[in-house]
Amino acid sequence: MNQTMGPALTTADLAARSAARDRQTVIGVGLATTVIGAWIVAHILAVYVVDWAALPIVAPVLMIAVQTWLFTGLFIIAHDCMHGSLAPGRPPVNRWFGRVALFLYAAFHYDRLLPEHHKHHRRPGTAEDPDFNADNPYAFWPWFARFMRHYYTWREFVSISVAMTLYVVVLGPPVVNIILFYAIPGILSAFQLFYFGTYRPHRHEAAEFLDDHRSRTDDFSWPVSLLTCFHFGYHHEHHLSPTTPWWRLPAVHRAQKGLS
Repeated sequence: MNQTMGPALTTADLAARSAARDRQTVIGVGLATTVIGAWIVAHILAVYVVDWAALPIVAPVLMIAVQTWLFTGLFIIAHDCMHGSLAPGRPPVNRWFGRVALFLYAAFHYDRLLPEHHKHHRRPGTAEDPDFNADNPYAFWPWFARFMRHYYTWREFVSISVAMTLYVVVLGPPVVNIILFYAIPGILSAFQLFYFGTYRPHRHEAAEFLDDHRSRTDDFSWPVSLLTCFHFGYHHEHHLSPTTPWWRLPAVHRAQKGLS
């Protein structure tokens, strides 16, 4: 039986692929470490160090905005780990960063979210998609409520409750600071991630989707794309190439625009 096969890879091809994977790992781990480190530093400063009463009201508002964005970054790091794109070919590295990022985010369980996310990629925008609300494919609030009920279960509630209780008892941070600079940014980032990463790209509109990925892309500039959702608004590109890390999505977006 004849089989059609692509050209055999040469030693140079394999070396180039290995070098590309190594480069992606170095950049991915470096960026993930930077985001996680920035989140920790900002958290310590906001909760323990800064005397907010001595500063104008704009100062804590800006810190909440920064923490919200860094929270979003934590989830995007874990998302890359789910696709193996943070450190290609290194599953333990992906698992470790994914688990740490999601624990800091809201004590989520990486190993539970992993298969759910891959279900989303197999049947996006359908009743079989855990991220989609087939009963309300247009309405933000019913969709968001269903999304949160699916992912924020009693397990997550117990995990975050126990973690935060131990944190407060052992380290004794001011509770008002925990509310302002942990709880509020975490909640705001949930809205940010859902709006830019799920609702906007997958909501149904009069215009049909381009393909079975049932996703759209926001044609944001590079800075706006980074600030809104770590380039996750380039969502159709992500579904076309799930193993592309977040920091490479602008290049894929530019390439797709050049082809259109």
